[in-house]
Amino acid sequence: MSGPRASGVFTALRTQLQEAATEFAGGPDALEGILLGMVDDVDRAVREPLEIFPVCHHSPASALAMARRLREKQPKVVYLELCEDMAPLLTELRNCRLPVAVQAFAGDIDGFPQEWAPLSVVAPITEASAEYQAIAYALDTPGVELVLVDRSSDHVFQWNDTAQTDDGSAGAEEAPKSEEAALHGEAVGVEIGDLRPRFAELEEHLLRHGKVRHWSEWWHQYVEVPLGDSDHDTYRQVMFLIGSLFRRLAPGDGDRVRVDEDRERYMWTRMREHMAATGTDPEECLYVCGAFHAASRVEEFGVDGRSGSFTISPRTASTWQYGLIPSSHAAIEAQFGLAPGSVSIAATQWQKSLKRTRVRPYRLEGQAGARTSRAKKALPAAAPAAPQPATDRLSGFLQQPPVLDGLDEAELLGWSVDIVRAARRNGYLASTADAIAVFETSILLAGMRDRARPTPYDFQDAAVTCIEKDRVPGRRDVRRLVEIMMGGDRIGQVGYEALPPLARDVYDRLEPLGLKLQQRGVQRALLDIAGRPELAACSDVLWMLRRLMPAAAARPIMGERRLGERSIQESWDLALGTHQRALIELGYEGVSIEQVLEQRLRREAYGPRATTAGVLAAVEDALLYLRSGRLADELGTRALKVLSAERTVDGAPEVLRRARTLLAYYRTSRPELPAWIESFVKAGYAHYCTLLPTAFRDEDATVGQVAAMLGFLFSMESLALSLGCDRTQLELAVAQSHPEDPSKTALLWAAQVQLGTLSRAELRDRCDALLDNPLVVPSYPRYLNGFVHALEPVPGLADVVVEAVSKAFGRLPDTVLLPWLPLLITTLRKGAADLAPLLIREAGRVFPGRLPALDTWVPPWRMPRLEDPFAASRSRHTTIAAVPAPRGAALLAAHPAACDAVAELLGCEDGWQQQGTSALPPGGSGAALLAAYPAACEAVAGLLGCGEGWAADARVEAGPSPRDGAVIVLRQPATAHAIERLLAHG
Repeated sequence: MSGPRASGVFTALRTQLQEAATEFAGGPDALEGILLGMVDDVDRAVREPLEIFPVCHHSPASALAMARRLREKQPKVVYLELCEDMAPLLTELRNCRLPVAVQAFAGDIDGFPQEWAPLSVVAPITEASAEYQAIAYALDTPGVELVLVDRSSDHVFQWNDTAQTDDGSAGAEEAPKSEEAALHGEAVGVEIGDLRPRFAELEEHLLRHGKVRHWSEWWHQYVEVPLGDSDHDTYRQVMFLIGSLFRRLAPGDGDRVRVDEDRERYMWTRMREHMAATGTDPEECLYVCGAFHAASRVEEFGVDGRSGSFTISPRTASTWQYGLIPSSHAAIEAQFGLAPGSVSIAATQWQKSLKRTRVRPYRLEGQAGARTSRAKKALPAAAPAAPQPATDRLSGFLQQPPVLDGLDEAELLGWSVDIVRAARRNGYLASTADAIAVFETSILLAGMRDRARPTPYDFQDAAVTCIEKDRVPGRRDVRRLVEIMMGGDRIGQVGYEALPPLARDVYDRLEPLGLKLQQRGVQRALLDIAGRPELAACSDVLWMLRRLMPAAAARPIMGERRLGERSIQESWDLALGTHQRALIELGYEGVSIEQVLEQRLRREAYGPRATTAGVLAAVEDALLYLRSGRLADELGTRALKVLSAERTVDGAPEVLRRARTLLAYYRTSRPELPAWIESFVKAGYAHYCTLLPTAFRDEDATVGQVAAMLGFLFSMESLALSLGCDRTQLELAVAQSHPEDPSKTALLWAAQVQLGTLSRAELRDRCDALLDNPLVVPSYPRYLNGFVHALEPVPGLADVVVEAVSKAFGRLPDTVLLPWLPLLITTLRKGAADLAPLLIREAGRVFPGRLPALDTWVPPWRMPRLEDPFAASRSRHTTIAAVPAPRGAALLAAHPAACDAVAELLGCEDGWQQQGTSALPPGGSGAALLAAYPAACEAVAGLLGCGEGWAADARVEAGPSPRDGAVIVLRQPATAHAIERLLAHG
């Protein structure tokens, strides 16, 4: 780019660099162009009428130089490289304790891909940063205007197609590992003064020759320390030179270079527009930007740069919201790829520089947590000085030898003693000898690295070498202990006045708890709702926060919330201060937590990946937390549509569980069921009947999912039939099912037993046949797995399952049993752990409770089987052999007084019947009722299609006197058959 002619200020430096390039390169080449171009960049920036102040983010030297320059120049307008749409929020910094981050958040996006949502941009601010000095000066000085000139938050994502920051966040050295390091979440970081080599070979060269491990240490040693006491002109020219070096040696990344140049065009365009609109003199302005952008070569650079060539694109229709969130040193380091502990060390260096130079920094009035300088006497504010002609300060700075600071033995000795004390508190076996070793090793390492005075990084390496032997006994290693000792990971806090309305509303509603919820750490809250009914509202808020925020923010210790139940006492562990960022971001979604919860439930229900189980969960949450029947009905209708569109059974277990829960809740809390749940049961009955044959054959469908489908069909059957469903559809679906997997085969047998197409005796015979077949015995555990899962739809088969397991253990030899016993245990534990209690309870009922009784105990399955009482109704001639009297008859005979009392209470005056008669008693009450009113029985038989009529040839052989029910069955078999069919139809 052709710019204005170079001045003669840096003629001597140009000559020296040209001679050096010729000598080292053997003639004019690219090296000469780079070196002379750097000098031209510095010359151009120095001669700009609008004073450019280059900075590096979180640099104490930049902050110190900024404080000095502001008191000397006292500009009327401060242009700051920060997103222009964040300006209204900067006044709230006085209500916060630094470090905090200014955040722009967009949950409802329009114009960007939906997978980017939510969009978040943060700009962290610390006390030891030049931008904070400029903000504090501009906000607290009357007549000074602060103008943010960088691209808006919307343009940050417009200009970055990959949704990654161009300010270093994409190149972070490591992902956040701690809670403090994740305070910024997934936000894109925007910072002032991104000053780091983009040429990997250059950075590697600097680190190797500087004898340092990472970039933060190199910057501290070779830039921070030399510039700490330099004058204003020297500071500016050196920063211009560094920015030009990194810019000219940057690799040819076209997208990144385009974004950088567009940002510079954007900022200069905004500054010229402001000066033209207000008539501000450039001499009364100060432009604060990163050193990388200060050495810009775009045509729009400068007050007299080209105008009208750059068009700022309009913002998208995305809705942006703004707020302050807590930040920390670790979060800044993690997001921008800085070395761990570097920001804490910079904060310590800032405090030491203030003491040494007695510079009075700028702080916002009322700033929370601001440290006051301990300087004995601050320098008075100087009057604005007249502009002086630029002079060459680079030549002298580059030629002077490094200033060697003398060893501060007292400081280093204090560090050594403190780190040993901290190590002992954290479980290390450190002693005074280790303190001496750390002291001497620090000096040795500094000497090996050509340093007269050990830096904090040298001391950190020495402490790790001398104290950390083979293992870390506690949570913190020695490197982390040094970081804490050097200043620690300072964590900021957003004040109450700067919080969004939702966060303030939460704190106000939780005020009856009497806790300081804005403090970091975990606090225990005890809620005696029965004694203090006003705490019920606090309980509602806590449960909603539990649903919306991270699990550790509000964790219940005692008490639970279920449909139809309310706790009378609750205990909570609250850490709202620690998770303040999450609470603030809730405020971007609505003005109350109820509104945010309703919006999230709607998004979950109407999202493109919504499932039936997920929508039913949203219905349950709407009833549980919001008590909103209107929203529940709306989401329930949505669940019906989602269920009709599903073609898999993956969510069947969850659908069954939630449908049962909701159905039980509505039956106990409302006089009638909502229309949507009736429609859901009808649609679910037909839906699962349709998918059942396919699910039995599908290898991807697990036995648990098929069991859940059957559980839905059988448990909801009575309601579905009453609503108009046809049971024939279920019978046909089961008849069309032909599984090959043993687990599903056993499940199918259980379904057939429930439908009545397979008797329990036939099922027992099939189980015996499995044990008799040597080829099937290895697969027997899988059949048992299917039987156990069958307890979900057919819980009445628990005795059959216990019998099947017991027969296996009783009949199989050890050579067969022991090999598949581990498979049986693991199969049951993995696939049916939640059904094991039902199985264990049934086993406890069947087996004897005492060990001596085991010798004489006879298993129920070895006792003679009783004939099916309904089998007689299926034959023309019914004969009953001697039927053993039930155990209840013996109990009644032993205690007749109890039976007499009950009979008298019920008005029964027939008295006791005598046993021993050879024929049936003619006056059984049930038989007398049927004989007296035969038309009713014939009507029922005709309704069910039973045309056999009354059986006249029923014969009963001698035996004990049966109960009245037996009389009915024996004398009217057709009627009994009709009643059986009626019961089978529900």
